[in-house]
Amino acid sequence: MNEEPIILKTHAGTFDLSASVVKVGQDFVVAIWGGEKPHIGAVALAQSRQSLKDHDKRSATASVLSILGHKEDTVVKSVSERLAAVADRPVVVTAGMHWDNLKESDLKQILNNVEILTQMIEAHMLTARS
Repeated sequence: MNEEPIILKTHAGTFDLSASVVKVGQDFVVAIWGGEKPHIGAVALAQSRQSLKDHDKRSATASVLSILGHKEDTVVKSVSERLAAVADRPVVVTAGMHWDNLKESDLKQILNNVEILTQMIEAHMLTARS
């Protein structure tokens, strides 16, 4: 069954991110955006599989496409693999976030917000996957 998209947001006050999560059949599509110029910078498709290190756990493998010059590829790869392992379903993640003149501490806050948002998405997927 398909569901209406839900919108999740971080509330750190600085470099907040938003995500749309929609269940398509048994699979999930996630869009993450933020900043002054949200866009599509990269997309990843991850598939759940048995962990190679621990056969009692789930892991995932992802394929990534990026727009030239964009750096969201590491975000979509890690988030999609994590979500696919949790949901035990195929997951597509796209991300595009942009702020001008970022400092190293700003990048750390953005990655922290990605982590917070990913945890929120995981919690939603665990309730929506059945």
